[in-house]
Amino acid sequence: MSSEQIPANNSAADTSTQDLGNVIAQRRAKVETMRAAGKNLYGHRVDDLTSTAQIRAEFVPPAEGEEPSATPKIYRVAGRMMARRIMGKALFANLKDESGAMQFYMQRDEVGVEAYQEFKQLDLGDIILIEGFAFVTRTGELSIHVKRYELLSKSLLPLPEKFHGLQDQEQRYRQRYVDLICNDDSRHVLAMRSKIIQACREFLLKRGFMEVETPILQTLAGGAAARPFKTHFNALNIPMYMRIAPELYLKRLIVGGFEKVFEIGRDFRNEGMDHKHNPEFTVLELYQAYSDCQGMMEIMESMITTVAQQTIGTLVIKGEDGHEINLASPWRRVSFHELLEEKMGADWWSLSLDEQRAKAKALGLEITDDMDSFHVSHEIYDRLIEDTLIQPTFVTRLPAYLVPLAKRCPDNPELVDVYELEIDGREMCPGYTELNDPIDQRSRFAAQLVGRADAEGEVDRIDEDFLTALEYGMPPTGGLGLGMDRLVMLLTGTESIRDVILFPAMRPK
Repeated sequence: MSSEQIPANNSAADTSTQDLGNVIAQRRAKVETMRAAGKNLYGHRVDDLTSTAQIRAEFVPPAEGEEPSATPKIYRVAGRMMARRIMGKALFANLKDESGAMQFYMQRDEVGVEAYQEFKQLDLGDIILIEGFAFVTRTGELSIHVKRYELLSKSLLPLPEKFHGLQDQEQRYRQRYVDLICNDDSRHVLAMRSKIIQACREFLLKRGFMEVETPILQTLAGGAAARPFKTHFNALNIPMYMRIAPELYLKRLIVGGFEKVFEIGRDFRNEGMDHKHNPEFTVLELYQAYSDCQGMMEIMESMITTVAQQTIGTLVIKGEDGHEINLASPWRRVSFHELLEEKMGADWWSLSLDEQRAKAKALGLEITDDMDSFHVSHEIYDRLIEDTLIQPTFVTRLPAYLVPLAKRCPDNPELVDVYELEIDGREMCPGYTELNDPIDQRSRFAAQLVGRADAEGEVDRIDEDFLTALEYGMPPTGGLGLGMDRLVMLLTGTESIRDVILFPAMRPK
């Protein structure tokens, strides 16, 4: 191990801040010496590279008793030097590129005395190019026998200590670049994020959906109930809001005649943060004309099972508490009413309001006198039922006041034709039969605004242009919204949303 490696976790560090400063000073002095000698410390474009993964995939070692080829294939590999062991006239080191790490071997007599001495002056973390042939060491490790090397980028700061790595959680999020260098698990999860989002996109494109982009800066923050981020548009001299959802713009496109649209993009909600919530997050929303809630359930079930098979290769995953979750179809479909009856008894909906309040209070819930039957029932669902829905479950037919943009159920106008997809005790994706009656939509918008104001005293306004669009006529439509961060968390077995976001929100130091 190089003596310059400094532990990232200060509570466990044996090296003081002063020692770290000395290491940095030594590196900077080394840079000045190398520059004075005319060395180029920051190289240029490199062509014809081979990844370490490709070498592992294509290399075939000689059969037992067979002599190695006299003209072996020469590989060019670039990456970061992560470890080094010098043994006099030869050395072993590790090079890490995007696809993995590989050992390489260098002899002084082959690269030349001067080049060998200069290589010994390089530091861990330096980015280098090596050229050489693949071979298997006596210990059975595939390695590169170096014939030539080149320094491509000099590292001025030491990497965290090898065996402890970058362990401080806050530093991992603040310095994600160091986290990605040192922690293979982080690299894997964040690479999987890209693959999962791409798989969702390809699934929808194959089904004939068109990907679109709608405004992030909006004059009204609509499509969901959340406190927005506010800014000012100088050129127009008007207040603007970062969108909390793309829903109302996507529905305008359905009005305009596009029948299958989706968007994968950022939403912004100026609210709390915890291990499941980040104020800036990625959402997939889609809308399909002439469909409904049932059609959205089919799309969501098919998409998640397809994406899981393509990206992680299995439908059986581990939940947050270690329990097994099976994503295989068919998924359970159960109404909000049925879940309350399972928890509270078959007579729950026939009880008086006072009886319902009393039973809920007996379970330790905080029930107030102004809560009606649906609010009491939703409190029970939130506190006592949702966390128990581990296997994929579509919870359908929710109270209308919860979802002001969904169509009412024909047999019960107090309910709306929607679902909430629950997996591992958390909501993954709501889906609706969309409300396309402009008169009903206006009255429900108005009811939603009663008594509402944000912390600055601003009252939400009704999106009149959206209502005008509905008045031109929107076909019967199904829609859904899927939080991509939560989907990545689910498929990678990650417990914190910060671990699946490249650069999560952090308080400045």
